Amino acid sequence: MGLTKYLIPFAVAFLALVSCGNEPSLQKYLVAKQEDDKFMKIDLAASLLQSEGSSFTEEQQDVLKTIKKVNVVAYKVEEGNLDAYAIEKEIISEIMSQDKYKTLMRFGSNTRGTTLKYLGEEDAIDELIVFASDSEKGFAVFRLLGENMRPDQMMTLMSSIENGDLDLSKFSGLGDLLEF
Repeated sequence: MGLTKYLIPFAVAFLALVSCGNEPSLQKYLVAKQEDDKFMKIDLAASLLQSEGSSFTEEQQDVLKTIKKVNVVAYKVEEGNLDAYAIEKEIISEIMSQDKYKTLMRFGSNTRGTTLKYLGEEDAIDELIVFASDSEKGFAVFRLLGENMRPDQMMTLMSSIENGDLDLSKFSGLGDLLEF
């Protein structure tokens, strides 16, 4: 009886681990880095992005409703961690090169760059990923989870940043790293 008490939970845990795919994913990477003090992390419900006194148009409000959650993980380049930075950046690049992540846009130079990828359909995006890196500052991965987001709607929402309607103070912990 005593052995069964421990054997059943162990067997259930083992089966759960074995049944999970071993393919790396961005979600698994972000979860793994939650406990790593070398990374800066922010997880927000999209509703927390509205600033007080925001003047969203009806279209902008509809766009904001499609975003459910924002996850950010950033790694800052500091003296002595260039090798670790290169390894972590390569891991993310490998994950993002999988066929399931579709490229929306890519721009940059040899030392800095930004890549926008998504999961879902082009006119119904479920996950939008922004991977920005700078060889002198570090990298950041922004993961927007939502339902039926559209690229053109995201551009509309970007104008909200310029108007001050989106409260980006929640990301202030990322400091200079975000100045890509």
